[in-house]
Amino acid sequence: MVLGGEHVGTVDGPGLAWLPAAEAPEGEWVWLGEQGGRRHAAVVVEGRVAPELNPTSVRLLAPQLDPDELSLAVHAVAIARWLAATPFCPRCGARTEVQQSGHLRHCPECGASHFPRTDPAVIMLITDDQDRALLGRNPAWPEGRFSTLAGFVEPGESLEDAVRREVREEVGVTVGEVTYGASQPWPFPASLMLGFFGKATEATITVDRDEIAEAAWVTREELVRYGEAGTLLLPPSGVSISSWLIEAWLGKDLTASWY
Repeated sequence: MVLGGEHVGTVDGPGLAWLPAAEAPEGEWVWLGEQGGRRHAAVVVEGRVAPELNPTSVRLLAPQLDPDELSLAVHAVAIARWLAATPFCPRCGARTEVQQSGHLRHCPECGASHFPRTDPAVIMLITDDQDRALLGRNPAWPEGRFSTLAGFVEPGESLEDAVRREVREEVGVTVGEVTYGASQPWPFPASLMLGFFGKATEATITVDRDEIAEAAWVTREELVRYGEAGTLLLPPSGVSISSWLIEAWLGKDLTASWY
């Protein structure tokens, strides 16, 4: 696999473009593992992937890839981002050396070994006593683009408390019961998204205007109607756990996609 940033080489189908090792361009090699009896690796190139390999963002490619290929692509992007972000030792500041096929950075000065990190983040679909879903819009997003709320877990905090805190901070809603749904690795940049469902005990919305520009409670009928009208755009089905959470509540696939 040839990787530059979050773009990978692709073929029609669509799928990932797998080159024989001898034909791989120069770059940092990352071992991805064995799958289907074949050994897979990625070559992380500087700059962009060559145009003849039809580079495509993993974000856009995700809903069209076979799950096995998607897991390899996500792993490669996560490791590549970590390698790019950590050239120096956080202990002594010396330049580190890449070892273990891209999965370790070793410091030759102080001897420290540094491994890829994953930051836990909660993402939640909150409902009220009328079974309406809570959606919010980030200030950087265009009008009409909404998603579930999310945020990083703080040190010493349980996942359930992280859900309650983030919702309270961002939109002023108080959450009681919290139940786990599913998880998803998200290498943009290095997160493990932990999906939850939560029940609001007090539903008055007061947005913080910092992380959330606007938020609203929507019924299933409103979500479908606004989506069909194009006034409500949601995370594309099959890409983010956000869409999975919404679809689990909605009872069917989303059609009002960002792209």
